[in-house]
Amino acid sequence: MSGTSLTRSAAIQQRVIGALLLREAITRYGRHGFGVLWIIIEPALFTLGVAGFWYLARMNILSSIPIIAFAITGYSSVLMWRNTSNRCSKAIESNRPLMYHRNVNVLDIFLARIVLEWVGATASIAVLTILFASVGAMNWPEDPWPIIGGWLLLAWFSLGLGLIVGALSEYSETFERTWPITTYLLFPLSGAVFMVHWLPPAAQEAVLWLPMVHGVEMIRHGYFGDLVPTHGDPIYFSAANLVLTLIGLALSREAGRRVRTR
Repeated sequence: MSGTSLTRSAAIQQRVIGALLLREAITRYGRHGFGVLWIIIEPALFTLGVAGFWYLARMNILSSIPIIAFAITGYSSVLMWRNTSNRCSKAIESNRPLMYHRNVNVLDIFLARIVLEWVGATASIAVLTILFASVGAMNWPEDPWPIIGGWLLLAWFSLGLGLIVGALSEYSETFERTWPITTYLLFPLSGAVFMVHWLPPAAQEAVLWLPMVHGVEMIRHGYFGDLVPTHGDPIYFSAANLVLTLIGLALSREAGRRVRTR
């Protein structure tokens, strides 16, 4: 009986999240022109712009690593965690009327936005990789499994971070206004613009405290193989993600109670 009830509840929440996801996509991108295809086009254009800038700046002469693949792996990784957390900020406030529906809760609203960013970032890196590798602008990845593992862990990281940012932005306007600034400060430290191996030992030890650096290193190990040593640690990254997710779930539950009691 309880199993049936749990299954039915899970099915209801799945439909709720699916409906919220479609609503979010149509509200954000509309039905005209490319419509929801902007979910993929937007992050792809950002990544293309960065890759083009780095190529024109002749940053490829600084290392033996192909600069286009380096830019795609780095900036796509940034878009995954930065866009997800930014989209969760103030998500409750803009969706507050939906909270009057019994089956809609704070976690559903966050998950709809997070899944939408996952879809866009994943499709973007896949399309750009296939496109540039097909025309010979970069080599095909050496090994897909570290890429898949690193990308999934990066998605998990964005989930925990998104829940925390979404809940804290409900509590504090100061946090909501300073979080985008924080993401810009984290960008150059996130592993997107450097390989850990290039840094002095003390700097390597410092940046490896940042969880997202491990995801970028794992992804680049899959792309470049043994071309350059990498330092991704999936165990550390998973442990950090677990802590972030538990904190995010606890904060989201309290944010939900706060909304319901208003």
